Amino acid sequence: MNTARGGARVLVVGATGEIGTLAVRALDRRHCRTALAGRDNRRLAALAAGTGSPARGVDAYDLHGCSALAPWAAEALGGLDGVLVTVGVAAFGPAARVSDAAAEHLFAVNALCPMAVLRGAAPFVGDGGFLAAVTGAVVDTPLTGTADYAASKAALACWLGVLARELRKRRVAVVDARFPHLATGFAARAVEGSPPPLPSPADPAAAVSALLDRLLAAAAPARPVTAPPWRPGPAHRAL
Repeated sequence: MNTARGGARVLVVGATGEIGTLAVRALDRRHCRTALAGRDNRRLAALAAGTGSPARGVDAYDLHGCSALAPWAAEALGGLDGVLVTVGVAAFGPAARVSDAAAEHLFAVNALCPMAVLRGAAPFVGDGGFLAAVTGAVVDTPLTGTADYAASKAALACWLGVLARELRKRRVAVVDARFPHLATGFAARAVEGSPPPLPSPADPAAAVSALLDRLLAAAAPARPVTAPPWRPGPAHRAL
C-alpha cells in the first residue's frame, strides 16, 4: 500500500474527541477518504458534513457495534486501508479508592472498545495497511494515582503487541501511539478524581501529524511501533 501521497481509506473511531477531530481534519488535508465513528452525534454530523465523510454513532459498551464498524466503513469507502482508534477516558485516585464503576468504565472504553474495533477490522484492512490505537506514555511510566487508568491502557498495549505478531505475514502495521501528555483538556475531564501533577503539555496537532505521517508511510513495519517516532523524555512521561 503506497498511501504517502494521500488517497488512503481510513476509519477514525473516536472522531468527535479532540485527538480524533484533529486526525480527521489532517487526513482530509492529506486527501484521504475517511469514515467517522463517534459518541457526540452533533459534533459527528458537523464533522461529517465538513469532510463529506460517512458517519456512524458508537457506544463503547456495545462491543458488537464496535466490531461492526470496519465492515461498515469498508462498504462505505469501497475498501479499507487503515483504522485509527482514539477513544479514551481517564479516572484518577489511589488504587484502593477508585470506585468499581470507574474501573469498569476505564477498561470498557480504553481497552475492550478499541480491541473490538480492531478485532473486527483485521479481516477488512488490506495487506500493507495499518491498525492503530492511542495508548499513552502512562503505559511506560504510570504515576501514583493512575493505577486503574494505566492498567487499562497497558492492557490495550499488550493486546496490540500480540496482534502485531499475528499479522506480521500480512505486513499490517499495528501501531501503539503512546502520546505524551497533550494540551487537549483530557485529564480535566476525568470521570473520577483529579490528576496528579503533570508536565507541561505537548502540542496535540504536532503529535497527530507525526502519527499520521507514520501511518501513511509507504512501507508497513512488521512489528508494533510507538508513534510519534520520537520518544517522550522524562519530563513528558505522564499521560
